[in-house]
Amino acid sequence: MNDINQALFLLINASEHPNTLLLWTARLLAEYSIWLIPLVLIGAWLRGNEHTRKLLLEATAAGMAGLLINQAIGVIWQHPRPFMLGLGNTLIPHAADSSFPSDHLTLLWAVAFSFLMHRRPRWAGLLLAVLGLPVAWARIYLGVHFPLDMLGAAIVAALSAWLCLREERRFIEPVFRWTSAIYRRLFAVLIRRGWVLK
Repeated sequence: MNDINQALFLLINASEHPNTLLLWTARLLAEYSIWLIPLVLIGAWLRGNEHTRKLLLEATAAGMAGLLINQAIGVIWQHPRPFMLGLGNTLIPHAADSSFPSDHLTLLWAVAFSFLMHRRPRWAGLLLAVLGLPVAWARIYLGVHFPLDMLGAAIVAALSAWLCLREERRFIEPVFRWTSAIYRRLFAVLIRRGWVLK
């Protein structure tokens, strides 16, 4: 399995002198697309009703759960990144920590899968899930992940989204009350002016 993983990595990884446009696109996807997650969650919260906000909290919990699971996996099983093994070309800086699973893809897909499990935000979940594919390619292309790191991210993301859906009755109501109280205080002026919903 490790040989297949490394062979696939070398097939996808950038050459020593990559195309400038391809390199720029990969960097944009690998480093900046993750910021869509907080933008989507915050934007939808500001304009959403109570039901929408509860779904956003569930998706946020799924993302956080996925990242916690990743940290636990990293502690139990340290898997080196390609550059730690001297494999391929690394075109963005990255800490020499465990590569499995990919945190970027886990967060992106945990939120996407959480949305996909509900009717109303399903279209947003589908868009985020599809966006995960070029992000996965970019992280491999730039030399900071192996292909199996992406498969691991998909599994962790699906598991965390499912767990949060299953347990949402236990935590959503108290978290929603607490979060709403903080939101109303911080955004009181904007709420009064009608720029964002109460």
